[in-house]
Amino acid sequence: MAILNILQYPDPRLHKIAKPVDEVDERVRQLAADMLETMYEASGVGLAATQIDVHERLLVMDTSETRDQPLVLINPQLVWTSEETQINEEGCLSVPGIYDGVERHTAVHVKAQDEHGQWRTIEADGLQAICVQHEMDHLVGKVFVEYLSPLKRNRIKGKMLKRQRD
Repeated sequence: MAILNILQYPDPRLHKIAKPVDEVDERVRQLAADMLETMYEASGVGLAATQIDVHERLLVMDTSETRDQPLVLINPQLVWTSEETQINEEGCLSVPGIYDGVERHTAVHVKAQDEHGQWRTIEADGLQAICVQHEMDHLVGKVFVEYLSPLKRNRIKGKMLKRQRD
């Protein structure tokens, strides 16, 4: 297993759209395992392949309090979203130290393949619903700061660029 490099906003590679995973094979399973190790090491609850500069539709997450319930979602698709939404404070491993309110559906159903290639549907609510929506945004090239006002987004971009220079 390996700790992978996480791209930092405003890296333009974070805006690439991920392509479907054609075959769930040993390479994909190893990538998922490395992503989980990277996510746990960074104290995150989710990580999309886009964030590690792999532009395939793969994400990992673990929103459990015990941090022992990893979930691998390959080629995820939102198949249902609740009408109810809620604003929650979000952060991102690609935008470390920055948190702000983002409106998300309170519950979602996601159809995806697991690490064995089997299709399943996950019914998520609470933090798990927020996390899966956040990570799926990465797969279409969207970072959570893009939900914020242009003023806030520009401040965050400036702060991140300054941090990267220092």
